[in-house]
Amino acid sequence: MIWRRSLAVIASLLAVVALATASRAAEPRRYTIAFANVTEEPGETIEGTGFTGADVRQSFALAARTLPVDLVFYDNHRDGAKALANAADAIKRKVDLYIQYFPSASVNKDVAEMMRAAGIPVLALNHPVPGAPLYGIDNRVAGQIAGEALARFAAGAWSGQPAVAVIVGNLGDQANGLPERAQGAREALARALPPSRIAALDTQGNPSQVGALLGKTAAAHPNTRLLVAAMDDATALAAKSALDAIGRTGDAAIAGSGCDRSVHGGQNDKKEIDPNNRGSVVIGSVAFLLDRAGYAALPLALRMLRGEAIPPRTPTPHVLITAANVWREYPPSDMQ
Repeated sequence: MIWRRSLAVIASLLAVVALATASRAAEPRRYTIAFANVTEEPGETIEGTGFTGADVRQSFALAARTLPVDLVFYDNHRDGAKALANAADAIKRKVDLYIQYFPSASVNKDVAEMMRAAGIPVLALNHPVPGAPLYGIDNRVAGQIAGEALARFAAGAWSGQPAVAVIVGNLGDQANGLPERAQGAREALARALPPSRIAALDTQGNPSQVGALLGKTAAAHPNTRLLVAAMDDATALAAKSALDAIGRTGDAAIAGSGCDRSVHGGQNDKKEIDPNNRGSVVIGSVAFLLDRAGYAALPLALRMLRGEAIPPRTPTPHVLITAANVWREYPPSDMQ
């Protein structure tokens, strides 16, 4: 009897071990992914928008909660030497995949070579890394969406009335892709207006210049509708203030770029893009979704690690945020 009981106990233990082993085998493998952020300096904005590197980091931290991922965070500090040091540390840690966010082509080339030698795949964020798939914003498409929104508004609200278009912002900012953003806006506006009716106003990165530049253009075109394609939301708000000051808001429509919290917010924030502010001269802003980058980039990284083929480039799904859809895309935090 004793030996039979012993055999029964042993069989039970073996069954428990087998079940535990099967359970572990059914769990998805966890991966260690490193994310080297462009910068996490407080208040320093990125990509010619109002977003910060901290916004991007938070999106990765939140997205990882439901994925089989352990994240290692690095801050590149917009410094090439620091970016290379971060890459070297990630190699020592033997991470499974490296996500590089840095604007320098030469530094990214060196990082690519380091990771290739270590056998670690790379996913590039917003700026290309040789041999790596790229996820990020498409400045030309974003500009086109803003231009198309202004053209549609003019055709609907001001059909047959004279109009001029103004593309305003830091138009020479190559690092953040603003020339491509401006070109996209011009292409869209050119389908509604002749080239002679489209002006470019370069603030050289100083929104305080918007008032003088836009005021001069407005004065040269009295009794004319003004379509303003702002290359970022700070410029859009500066344009609104300038038009307020000269009494031309009734003649104008503004489209911004970035759609950060300076133009949209919670239920009680009373921002320019708000369901309760449908008369705002800021008709919308093109979302860059930098605050959601992790939700798109990490699934791409997992597909790479599982041996799946992904496209060489996956663009951000830019969308025009208006008073009609802002709470669907960005629900106010205090909304029940």
